[in-house]
Amino acid sequence: MNKNYLILFGFLVVLKFSEAQSPKLLNIKADQPIADIAPTMWGVFFEDINFGADGGIYAEMIKNRSFEFAKPLMGWKVEQLPFFEGAVTVLNRAGTNLANPRFLRIALNKEKQPKISFINEGFRGMGIKDKLPYEFSFLSRTPSGNATMHIELVDSKGQTIGSAVTEINNSKNEWEKQTVRLIATATEAKGSCRIWLEGNAVVDLDMLSLFPTDTWKNRPGGMRADMIQLLADMKPGFVRFPGGCIVEGFDLNNRYQWKKTIGAIEDRQLIMNRWNIEFANRAAPDYFQTFGLGFFEYFQLSEDIGAEPLPILNSGMACQFNSAEFVLLDQLDPYVQDALDLIEFANGAVSTVWGKKRAEMGHPAPFNLKYLGIGNENWGPQYIERLAKFQEAIKKIYPNINLVTSSGTDPSGARYDYLNKSLRAMNVDIIDEHFYRNREWFLQNAKRYDTFPRTGPKVMAGEYASHAESPITGSKKNNWQSALSEAAFMTGLERNADVVQLASYAPLFSNIDAWQWAPDLIWVDNLRIYGSPDYYVQKLYSLNKGNKVVSIKMNNEVVAGQDSLYASSVIDTNTRELIIKLVNVSNKIQQTILQIDGVKKLGVSIIVTTLNSNTGTDVNSFDQPQMIAPKNSTMDIKGTKINYEIGPNSFVVLRIKMF
Repeated sequence: MNKNYLILFGFLVVLKFSEAQSPKLLNIKADQPIADIAPTMWGVFFEDINFGADGGIYAEMIKNRSFEFAKPLMGWKVEQLPFFEGAVTVLNRAGTNLANPRFLRIALNKEKQPKISFINEGFRGMGIKDKLPYEFSFLSRTPSGNATMHIELVDSKGQTIGSAVTEINNSKNEWEKQTVRLIATATEAKGSCRIWLEGNAVVDLDMLSLFPTDTWKNRPGGMRADMIQLLADMKPGFVRFPGGCIVEGFDLNNRYQWKKTIGAIEDRQLIMNRWNIEFANRAAPDYFQTFGLGFFEYFQLSEDIGAEPLPILNSGMACQFNSAEFVLLDQLDPYVQDALDLIEFANGAVSTVWGKKRAEMGHPAPFNLKYLGIGNENWGPQYIERLAKFQEAIKKIYPNINLVTSSGTDPSGARYDYLNKSLRAMNVDIIDEHFYRNREWFLQNAKRYDTFPRTGPKVMAGEYASHAESPITGSKKNNWQSALSEAAFMTGLERNADVVQLASYAPLFSNIDAWQWAPDLIWVDNLRIYGSPDYYVQKLYSLNKGNKVVSIKMNNEVVAGQDSLYASSVIDTNTRELIIKLVNVSNKIQQTILQIDGVKKLGVSIIVTTLNSNTGTDVNSFDQPQMIAPKNSTMDIKGTKINYEIGPNSFVVLRIKMF
């Protein structure tokens, strides 16, 4: 081979290698805001799936406390020593109490039967904490005689780890509530509650309930504090509730009806959770909604954590994948009235009918509702014609309420195109888009909203999750690779904050022993909790939101996949900080130069928050809850040109003071 040719070939190889290793120049225009960021931008979406409410954030430990499950004694084990036929019966008072018709009747005979016991298994067991007080309550009446009730906390070996005793003597034969406190003497993840009675009496029992006292804000009958704390730590802009598919229901009888979820707990009518029957491979015959967590509690939760409430109501359509049952248009008025009444419940004066009900529940001040969703994942002309009636009625009385509308189940295709065109023609406020897709879709769609209209309806990315499986079945947990693709996609949401004003991952919570859908933000068992990698991605965006979008480009183009890099940048005018988000989805280190224009001076150091893992299949777990979690550091800088090296498979947030 010619010597000169070898020299030339070597020079070209060196040149090519040099080009491959040359830093990428990212230019940021810090003095030229291109969009405002809504305070609601990053929120959370709660649906009662994966035992997210009962057995989840609702801290009730007794399962089937009012005997209203399809099988009245599901969750209970009755023990009689010796056995007497008819000593324990379930009675139905449907004529006098339609919301809670069933109750338990026990016929006690001290001479023939020393005691009758009832053991409740809880929601896949009960998490009991050493030295913590627990409140046990029940409704009772005694048609005849007197009885003694013993309440015991029991560990997985059947040993008592806390007990209390109370007398039942309701001689007026009227229902009365009693409350007893007991203190645990040990910690147990798979405990149970044993209740046993002795005496000579006929005793009626209902609404048997057990709550820990360490609930969120120490509210009696409240929410599980560690789960709510993880939400509060995110500082979400909104809470969307109560779903999701449970809003639609399997059929219209099974739909979510908010008026049945407020008022006294014993008057809230239980229904089957539609996830009870949805997945044959994840059977959940004991999955019901007691509505101890109802619309009042959702509003209160939103207020507690400083988030806007965003309730979703049924549009007169059941789930179109299940029964596809629709209410006739000329019978839609009660559904529309429910929406009007909900706004009054949330915002009305105490002199109004529904404002008074809110006040009676302990909240005379309004909740200041600004957003209301009509329908969930509904589609077709049937949805559009029903939505039009809601829009007309609500806007006539409450023109400032922002209506969130459904774009169906998918982010593309004929169904989506029809809805998107129709909703824009109706000039709706917000179009809710959902996308459950694989990693590649999220990486390829980081520019999705760059070409959307800047006027007209805004977008809510109301449900999204990158799945670590293909085809998607919902049976595999999210991992670092899926979370990283969401971080990349979210740079596009943030860059287009003038179009996208609300965004939330879904689903939110999952019980490790009772899930139906595996890619979830937060996992719990009876005592423990951890955030998935996706949780930390969402949290980093929410805590580093800023209020103005500024341009960040590479080669005069938005940074959305070039050389596996994704980027967005915002400023916080209150703290005078520039916040840059960088995502590297490749397996190699990327050298960048951040050229920041439009500032006189930057601070001398950067706060750097890094979220990464060397292996894309890594997940967090109860044993390693922080395997993938943010790590903070600082980096000294000089001038307005910053050399920054972003590691492989990394999501990085840089915060820089501006002067």
